[in-house]
Amino acid sequence: MTLKDETIVAATGLPVGTALSPSRASDFLTCPLLFRFRQIDRLPERPSSAAVRGTLVHAVLEDLYDLPAAERTVESARSMLLPTWHRLLAEDPRLAVALDPEADFPLADNNVAPVLTDGQLATWITAAEPLIESYFELENPQRLEPRAREMRVEVQLEGGPPLRGIIDRVDVAPDERVRVVDYKTGRSPGQGFEQRSLFQMRFYALMLWRLNGTIPSRLQLIYLGDSQVLTYDPTEDELVSFEKTLRALWTTITRVAAQGNWQAKESRLCGWCDHHAKCPAKGGTPPPLPIDLTSR
Repeated sequence: MTLKDETIVAATGLPVGTALSPSRASDFLTCPLLFRFRQIDRLPERPSSAAVRGTLVHAVLEDLYDLPAAERTVESARSMLLPTWHRLLAEDPRLAVALDPEADFPLADNNVAPVLTDGQLATWITAAEPLIESYFELENPQRLEPRAREMRVEVQLEGGPPLRGIIDRVDVAPDERVRVVDYKTGRSPGQGFEQRSLFQMRFYALMLWRLNGTIPSRLQLIYLGDSQVLTYDPTEDELVSFEKTLRALWTTITRVAAQGNWQAKESRLCGWCDHHAKCPAKGGTPPPLPIDLTSR
């Protein structure tokens, strides 16, 4: 963290430019201390193979629509996996750690990736192919012309939090109806566990509504892990209620930040956390906050 880029505002206890995104909101709801580690301390986290595979597949599906419609075939998409991986690795060598459990992390030099064997690379690309094939089972990209891909959206709610997110794809029908599409490389949630996914989609719908005054007609989650599609058609009343939820959440986050009172919240998700050595619930000690916010 640099003081130039991550100055902590004493009034809020949050870095300049902090915004609420689906992932950061989920972090705070899961564990306030995790939010702090990721948003304020910016502690490094070892990339997981699932997350990095998701990054690869997302990049291929984004680039697929650069091809002429007739060339958007499953064969073309599969052939894009290896060059796309090399491009991603050149942009962020740390991604290679996901392929090599023996590699040290953090890297001694973030600009130099661990050397991968041909076997590791072949296994990695082969493991991503079923996700690409799953996509073509669910949609025909030759019939689609997205209005936007990897759309970065930032909205300032009046008197409320700044919102930020990246939308995988936005489709606009001839009658101007809007569909928001998000790719998930995991499996679809079981019955009764859809709310976490719908939280993200409502977040996107609210941002687009506040940005251009139009409520998306449909929100669509495409689960490539088991070839399932989850759809949700938002209403104005639902989004008004959801906005109140986000405002209340932001109020809680800013209060906790101003007090410097970041509490750990234990759950079954703790098993996936990289920060046990710094978590009081696991016998660890958090690093000092960048500025002493507890004396005010």
